Amino acid sequence: MPRRKRVFEKPDRRDPRYDSPLVGHLISKVMRDGKRSLAQRIVYAAIDRANEGIDTVDPLEVVTRAVENSKPRVEVKSRRVGGATYQVPLEVAPDRSESLSMRWLVSYARNRKGTPMHVALANEIKDAANNQGAAVRKRDDVHKMAQANRAFAHFRF
Repeated sequence: MPRRKRVFEKPDRRDPRYDSPLVGHLISKVMRDGKRSLAQRIVYAAIDRANEGIDTVDPLEVVTRAVENSKPRVEVKSRRVGGATYQVPLEVAPDRSESLSMRWLVSYARNRKGTPMHVALANEIKDAANNQGAAVRKRDDVHKMAQANRAFAHFRF
């Protein structure tokens, strides 16, 4: 009998401007207290600001590149084996890696104090698109942790 309940897949929520599930997911991550219209304004302003000075056809290219660059491929999970707790490296599912990437982008944008949220999010997106910034550093830290604990990979089950 599994300990966890079955996870039911929710239909992806697309955003009204770009009709993109990626931006819809980002809006949901930015949203607080159910204020979706405010989250939409923040995300759209951040996308417009991140695309300033860049003459690409697709406005979502910077956001897509930022999410791809900050996606983790492996992570560590705690496993208790015989009284000891081991950090076991596991591969990350694609939907979880995208969710982690967006969560890191939004949380590090929120931690940038003294700037409006749309400016902070735009800067974080630009940095991640250029393989810099706090979200990419977090991904590298997660990869280093998994690399350091690869000796316990045989405990995965």
